[in-house]
Amino acid sequence: MSKDRWGDLNVRLISAAVMIAIGLIELWLGGAPFMVAVWVLGGAMIWELARMLGGRAWAPGMGIVAGISLALAWLVPAWIALPGLIALAVFGAWQIPERRVLFASFAAATLLACHAAVLIRIEAGMGWLLWVVCVVVATDVAGYMAGRALGGPKFWPAISPKKTWSGTVAGWLAAGITGLVFGFILGVGAQLMLVSIVLSVAGQAGDVWESWIKRRVGVKDSSSLIPGHGGVLDRFDAMLGATLLTGALWLFGLLPGMA
Repeated sequence: MSKDRWGDLNVRLISAAVMIAIGLIELWLGGAPFMVAVWVLGGAMIWELARMLGGRAWAPGMGIVAGISLALAWLVPAWIALPGLIALAVFGAWQIPERRVLFASFAAATLLACHAAVLIRIEAGMGWLLWVVCVVVATDVAGYMAGRALGGPKFWPAISPKKTWSGTVAGWLAAGITGLVFGFILGVGAQLMLVSIVLSVAGQAGDVWESWIKRRVGVKDSSSLIPGHGGVLDRFDAMLGATLLTGALWLFGLLPGMA
């Protein structure tokens, strides 16, 4: 087995350990500390997105406005907050003339996912958001380990050359097992297992979408804020997809046990 396959593992593990520790503390604290953390992350992701898509001059201001808008969205009803966040993404896209649609769509998904994370933690409880986090982490870890160890056919080499089918399937299996465990913890039984696999697919879709953006603009990472992982978007792209889907399922009453 080639050492190159595991060359970045130590740095990735250290960074991941720090992020997990901070994330768990924020998740456990809930309330204002958690909300502020999500709003800051949301602003950072919009900053990275704007930089990648050609709005470097506007990026700092867009990130700040995004974070403030997420905070304001918490103060108003959902029927105002959700369209408002989408409108903000569309408005911001006008500062990036070459890639307006791409920025508007990904920025809207980012803002809505961040808002959904806050709503789930505050209104549904820590257990439900922890489930989403664990599904994403299990998918990522299982996919990384299986892909590096087993290799095999690439999942989508033109967009994400490191991802393999072995890693993708391993991620689905890990997500299903995670869902089974949390199903009994949260009192909804085995039905959460299938939902977790769907959530895993949504997370992988978020990952692929961000990878496609990076390929299109010719960058390796969204930024260099996180050693071994690149930028905030590089680390939380899958979380965006999974959280966005969870919020949608909850909104339409389709998530078992979350009325």
